[in-house]
Amino acid sequence: MAPTLVSAAVGALLAAALLGDAFDRRAVAVVVAAALAPSLDAAASLAVPGATNALLHAVWVPLLVGGLLYWDATLRSSSALRERWGPRGVRVAWVALASFVVAGIGSALFAGEGAALLYPLEDARYVVRGRLVFSTREGVVQTFVAPDAEGPGILPLARVGGAVADPVASWVNPDGRPGLDPGADREVRLVDGGWQLVVVAAAAATLAVRFRGRGGSGATDGGDAATDGEVSR
Repeated sequence: MAPTLVSAAVGALLAAALLGDAFDRRAVAVVVAAALAPSLDAAASLAVPGATNALLHAVWVPLLVGGLLYWDATLRSSSALRERWGPRGVRVAWVALASFVVAGIGSALFAGEGAALLYPLEDARYVVRGRLVFSTREGVVQTFVAPDAEGPGILPLARVGGAVADPVASWVNPDGRPGLDPGADREVRLVDGGWQLVVVAAAAATLAVRFRGRGGSGATDGGDAATDGEVSR
């Protein structure tokens, strides 16, 4: 799985970019929590074989949550989410789902040990491997999108092991298999390399600038509602 701070940083960047007028401390916390949520399947691996990078990294949770959000916010005549939290709540919910997919699942699929996208229907973890370069001889060379018959397809998925047969280690469960070993060496991966530290620093700076642009208030719905009440009086 991706280092914790990296997933959180990507979630924070998504929050800063996509929340718009809904941006405040509470909304950012929800989006960052959604980015970290897929990593909770590591704890489930203590009881469920192959759960790490599988149970919450499969496509089923995003499909289910996305379907429910679309049904409630778009298809229903009266949206429960909108009635409770207003348009702001709908926006935060969609951004949180995007964070879950991009920062949570995507970090494992594109830059980690892989994600078992069809778990438990298939015991396989996949990663997306490709490159984009400019060559003075060959011009632009990219292998991420190759729709021709000889290419790897729209996304060049490469199988890197089985969720159950080749489990992913984590600080919760170092050997990735059911059962707790109290004496095992545990490492919490926060940052694994220099480029990851750059991402974390960029996310921290972006949030600082966004909050400063709002006057550092980090206003929430309650504060906005109070202000509206004072204006109306």
